[in-house]
Order: sequence, then structure tokens, then C-alpha cells
Amino acid sequence: MQNRTLFFGDNLDILREKIPDNFFDLIYLDPPFNSQKSYNILFKEGLIENHAQIKAFEDSWHWTREAKKAFEELVGVRKSQTSVNQDISNLMQALEKLIGHNDVLAYLTMMTIRLIELRRVLKSTGTLYLHCDSTAGHYLKIILDAVFGKNNFRNEIIWCYRGAGYPKKDFGKRHDIIFRYTRTNNYIFNLDAVREKYAKATKERFKHYIGNIRKGKDFGVQTLHPLGRHPDDWWQI
Repeated sequence: MQNRTLFFGDNLDILREKIPDNFFDLIYLDPPFNSQKSYNILFKEGLIENHAQIKAFEDSWHWTREAKKAFEELVGVRKSQTSVNQDISNLMQALEKLIGHNDVLAYLTMMTIRLIELRRVLKSTGTLYLHCDSTAGHYLKIILDAVFGKNNFRNEIIWCYRGAGYPKKDFGKRHDIIFRYTRTNNYIFNLDAVREKYAKATKERFKHYIGNIRKGKDFGVQTLHPLGRHPDDWWQI
């Protein structure tokens, strides 16, 4: 595959047909999900018979026959091209009992079957970043644990931002979530490429000697890294 190749189509088909194992160094995904809908509406059960009823590129998933077919692949009822282990099968059946057949289960089903393929095409040194919000992020975290292994969870990054309007009876919703997982423990993290500028107050403070004494031992003069500070797991953007 040539560098900078752009594929157009269902990414599940493309992953299965075009992308070999252990191919990518880094994967970032921001899957569409209509989190602006009422939370209760998202959990309303009902099978949409005809996928054509759904507006093209609508920012949500629906419990359709296509979603039902993918779910049956994950639980082992239907033959699948995707390698599914027992943990994933058990998890999907537990989610079905917990939340029922609705848009949320459709979303989690379609995400799970793709995340399995994304793990396959990720290098052993690679990292995956999954961008989501509070609507289904807690479910996605459990799925990522099952697909990538809970020991390969690295960060839950909180992306804070500002916006107009506040709900009258709730706190303002002003952040997204980015889950960071690796394929193995032998992963690459280019810290120097993501360092941030030190605050002016920090620079002023470090112009003078700052003691670094722990348990009676002086570890000497503390200095600032010339390329900047180590970033935290919350980002103000």
C-alpha cells in the first residue's frame, strides 16, 4: 500500500480486505455517535428493518439487521471473518442483557468488531487513540479492555474545551475523552515530540535553587528540560 493512501467505503471491509497484520504505528479514531440525542432515546429498543430508512452519514448508529448480524458474529452464533475470543463473546452477551437491543448496543457492536480488526493491523510497538464522550465512553473502556487487554491501557485523556450555553439542572458538559491503548508493553512513546512550554511562573521559580530532598537525601539541583514539560492527561484546547 502506498503512503498517503485514502480509502472510501466501510472501514470494516477495507480493514479485512486491504490491510495486512501489524501494519500501522498509530491509529486515531473519532467514531460518529449522536450524543446530542436524549440519553433515554438512545436506549429505546426497536429493530429498523431497512437500512435505507436511515439518512446517509447521520451521526449515529441504529439497531438494524446489519448490526444484529455483526452482534451474532461477536457472540459466535454466526460465522465471522474476525477472530473473536470468549471474553469478547461473554462481554457482548452481558451488554445485551444490560442495555437491550437499541442504538447504544448497535454502536458498541459495530465498534467492537472494528476494534478487533484495528488491533490486528496495529504494530506490536503501536498505539491506538479512541476519541469519545460520556455517552458511551464507559462501555467502550470495557470493550477496549477485552480487545486489547486491560494491561495495555495507558491513559484516559480528558480534552477540556469551552462552549456556549449551560443546562439549567446539570453541570456544564465541557470535555471529551480519549482512551489510549497499546498493542503490547513494547510500545513507542515519543515524549520529546509532545512536550509543552513551561509556564512563566515555573521558569521564574527555577531561576533559583530548588531543594530536592526526599527522606533526608538531597538529589541536587532541579532543572527544566530544554524541550519543555512532560504533558498531563488533561488538555485545555
